[in-house]
Amino acid sequence: MSFLSSFNISGSALTAQKYRLDVISQNIANAQVTKTENGTPYRRKMVVLGSVNTGTFQDALNSATKVTMAGVQVEKVMDDPSDLTPVYDPSHPDANAEGYVMYPNVNTAQEMIDAMGASRAYEANVTALNATKSIVLKALEIGR
Repeated sequence: MSFLSSFNISGSALTAQKYRLDVISQNIANAQVTKTENGTPYRRKMVVLGSVNTGTFQDALNSATKVTMAGVQVEKVMDDPSDLTPVYDPSHPDANAEGYVMYPNVNTAQEMIDAMGASRAYEANVTALNATKSIVLKALEIGR
């Protein structure tokens, strides 16, 4: 693995974790939204990460340079299929005929745990990026 691959892996992971934190923040901000623009309660979003997909150009570049570019990317953002939370509140404007309001399936405690995990992953990738940078700088000093 080259230094370029190390930078690419850490950089793509930083981008993916920042995106994950953005989605978690969106979930927390919408935890009480009972009616979105389509008339349904907000549904928790989940980020699915995966390895970087290589295309034809990337494959050709990898074989020509003998360097495999790797990393992580956001594959998709999907709605959490778990049940919404019914709360009895007949005075609420979004209450159904039985008096229940359907609240989003967002658990703020779980979102905070996910945010801590994403933050730790981000920090770990910053550390890896700095370590790689330090190694490259030391390698450049060898020729002096």
